[in-house]
Amino acid sequence: MSDKLLSIPCTTITGEQKTLGDFAGKALLVVNTASQCGFTPQYKGLEKLWQSYKDRGLVVLGFPCNQFGKQEPGDERDISQFCELNFGVSFPLFRKIEVNGGGAHPLFVQLKKRAPGVLGSERIKWNFTKFLIGRDGQTIKRFAPLTKPEDLTAEIEALLK
Repeated sequence: MSDKLLSIPCTTITGEQKTLGDFAGKALLVVNTASQCGFTPQYKGLEKLWQSYKDRGLVVLGFPCNQFGKQEPGDERDISQFCELNFGVSFPLFRKIEVNGGGAHPLFVQLKKRAPGVLGSERIKWNFTKFLIGRDGQTIKRFAPLTKPEDLTAEIEALLK
């Protein structure tokens, strides 16, 4: 992975410090999530991808965000319990962050620069925008919130070969 992406500090939902460097050599699916969104059922698909591909080198990373319609109002404990109880989420979740604006988390600043959206826009449009990062850390693709996790299987398979 590129050095800049590798070294960005992220805090897990339980308060542990991590960087993407902790997942070096893995393919990563980074998603901004929310508990009260129309796309929230995608948690089930994300968990299925995690269970299906974790032994082959995929890590799903969820980053709760309250910037879109205030659809992630809870604290870390609320978010963690909601995800576990309702969707059996066991993939790594991180502390609630911002993905747009002056307070945007550095990870999302970098991801948006490296994989702009439609018409070159860097702005994240809504919850459940997905970034798929290859094992090399250089291959980064962005997928819209409407793209269901199960629709990423061909892309994931190609990265894990």
